[in-house]
Amino acid sequence: MATENNHIALMFNDIAPTYDKLNHILSLNVDKSWRRKAVHRVKKAVSGVEKPLLLDVACGTADSTIALAKINDNVRVNGVDISEGMLKIGEEKVGKLGLNDRIIFSVSSAENIDFQDDIYDAALVAFGVRNFSDRETGLKEILRVLKPNGTLIVLELSEPQNIIIRWFYNLYFKHILPFIGKCVSGNKEAYRYLQKTVEKFPMPKEFIAMLESCGYSEIKHKALTFGLCRIYQAKKV
Repeated sequence: MATENNHIALMFNDIAPTYDKLNHILSLNVDKSWRRKAVHRVKKAVSGVEKPLLLDVACGTADSTIALAKINDNVRVNGVDISEGMLKIGEEKVGKLGLNDRIIFSVSSAENIDFQDDIYDAALVAFGVRNFSDRETGLKEILRVLKPNGTLIVLELSEPQNIIIRWFYNLYFKHILPFIGKCVSGNKEAYRYLQKTVEKFPMPKEFIAMLESCGYSEIKHKALTFGLCRIYQAKKV
């Protein structure tokens, strides 16, 4: 597990300088809309909490962390990621926005979150679960640090079910995306890795079953943009 996490961290360190630019180019900026929907669900989940404490797992360059911190003035967010390179860029963004008093970053894997039990009102994982070296361990760790009745929101890419859309999706992900990724970041393999992790990610029924087996309840699921992305919502009993 540690070796795999080290490999993933090095890969994301390498593409960190161009990560945001490529995400927006490759998704035609739709990723911004997807994140807004996920953050809105977190906002709704903690609407009755006076001073919400939130966790952003696999926070990357902090786009979702910053959005969470803007929910209201009383929010505090811990962002964790295994890539120091990604976190460095996130810290620079947070500093420019003057949000240092609301956000704290830590280098940490999802499988070993260095926080005590039952402290977070909600947790978000945006485009990160597919990179967990052990999904079930990571999901159980998030469950551990959530308060009772706390909410988990997972935003993740997925393969569309429609045959025609899937054909175009496969053409784009297997051939066009790695080429653009290489041109912009210089790392073609990182974007081949992206395609492979999406392919290997469980189908909705399987992932919902995994969440249930890890101890989550009240699980909801919604497909976005023809099934190119999905939001999962679950609670800790």
